[in-house]
Amino acid sequence: MGPVDIILLGTYFGLMGILSLYGLHRYSLVYLYYRYRRNAQGPPACRFRSLPRVTVQLPVYNERFVVEDLLEAVCALRYPRHLLQIQVLDDSTDETAAVLERVVGEKSATGEPMEYIHRSDREGYKAGALQAGLKHATGDLIAVFDADFTPRADFLENIVHYFADPSVGMVQARWTYRNRRLSVLTRLQAMLLDGHFVLEHGARARSGRFFNFNGTAGVLRKAMIEDAGGWQHDTLTEDTDISYRAQMRGWKFVYVPHVRAPSELPTDMASFQVQQYRWAKGLVQTGLKLLPCLLRSKLPAAVKLEGFFHLTANVAYPLMLLMAALILPSMLSRHSNLDGRLLWLDLPAFVMTCCSLSTFYTLAQSELGRGGVHRHLHMIPLLVSTGIGLAISNSRAVLGAIFGISSPFERTAKYSGDAKAASQAKRVYGRSGGWRIAANLAAAGYFAVCLAVAIQIRHWLGVPVIALFLGGFSYAGATMLAGTRVGNRPVLRAADESTP
Repeated sequence: MGPVDIILLGTYFGLMGILSLYGLHRYSLVYLYYRYRRNAQGPPACRFRSLPRVTVQLPVYNERFVVEDLLEAVCALRYPRHLLQIQVLDDSTDETAAVLERVVGEKSATGEPMEYIHRSDREGYKAGALQAGLKHATGDLIAVFDADFTPRADFLENIVHYFADPSVGMVQARWTYRNRRLSVLTRLQAMLLDGHFVLEHGARARSGRFFNFNGTAGVLRKAMIEDAGGWQHDTLTEDTDISYRAQMRGWKFVYVPHVRAPSELPTDMASFQVQQYRWAKGLVQTGLKLLPCLLRSKLPAAVKLEGFFHLTANVAYPLMLLMAALILPSMLSRHSNLDGRLLWLDLPAFVMTCCSLSTFYTLAQSELGRGGVHRHLHMIPLLVSTGIGLAISNSRAVLGAIFGISSPFERTAKYSGDAKAASQAKRVYGRSGGWRIAANLAAAGYFAVCLAVAIQIRHWLGVPVIALFLGGFSYAGATMLAGTRVGNRPVLRAADESTP
């Protein structure tokens, strides 16, 4: 075996080992979730005698098809009107501004404490809008809702009393999804997010690790925002950024999964990938910004370690993409130089990663009362394929963050639940896959060759791995090429979640 083969196989197996560590980390979160089950958040330990003032901030940018539902929901919040301020923070450049001005005028005329703040420059994007609104906020507490959220009437009633503890800086509710059952794609997204909100947030909150405000459906203490340095826009995930800055200063974060906040999932693959690109890049930017301070701090080693895995999780995408690119040459090298020995090593690493995913996401469904783990196992291959389909876009995001390449805050277009309005919204706000289509289809072509070679050399243990990569890239590319007709074929009538 020559030096090139040694370097090739060393790199391949090294990448496999690193990715396996991230797979093992998912198991550690499952362990923490159950190990600290007794620490699950219950009702507030104490309650306010006099309710605090609350400012509700609604950052909006070109969302004219959902903003009326948002404002209706916020106006239905049960909270004393003399203690409530509603700020509509509008950066829109289209007809959304006119819609908002009209609705805000109507609501204000009926006595709702609502004000309209419009910016024309979008400096700092969402973080800039929140910071601009904060200057005029009269509330001690700041509730934030994105345009597609429709909080329930008792949202503030269920959350504000946690702030009777002066050390609490933020309380995060759990997202639910009105259009969860619209399509295969929305069901898969919901499962991914359920894993985050049930096991990730649950494990971190219960065990005393850091977890993050999710940018919406949460309430923050104004004093905490100011103490942490305010909203900053040098990352694309201003929510995670302020979360770590605040927790490093000693503020306590509370997660209340029993408080639900209905929202809307992206309904097409292109929008989903844009959303994931922003989250992936922003998380790495936050890691580059704050990990040095976190690791140098006097915080417990367990907090530092979990913070490292949390903020670097998306680095797995370019590593996975590089490992995937090396599948063919490493397979051929082992076949020709080692008489097929070590070909079997692909499967155990794949099983370790795949099993951690299946455990993680099926347990989340079980914890939400959606039946036993076995009821969701059939979704795992689709879930893994969907994650693989994000690899190219998210790798670009991660590398852009590492090399300091700036990019705008691209919001995820959301559509009304009304079929006619949704159709119109897709024409106005829908996006094409662009370069992502060609990149994913090219990757699919590469793995079709890999699959043919694996069959030819009888590398049967590698076939499932290669087939998943082929399926993931094919699904992502074909779905975007078809303009959502493949990925957004309705399987059930869209409806709000009826289960917890």
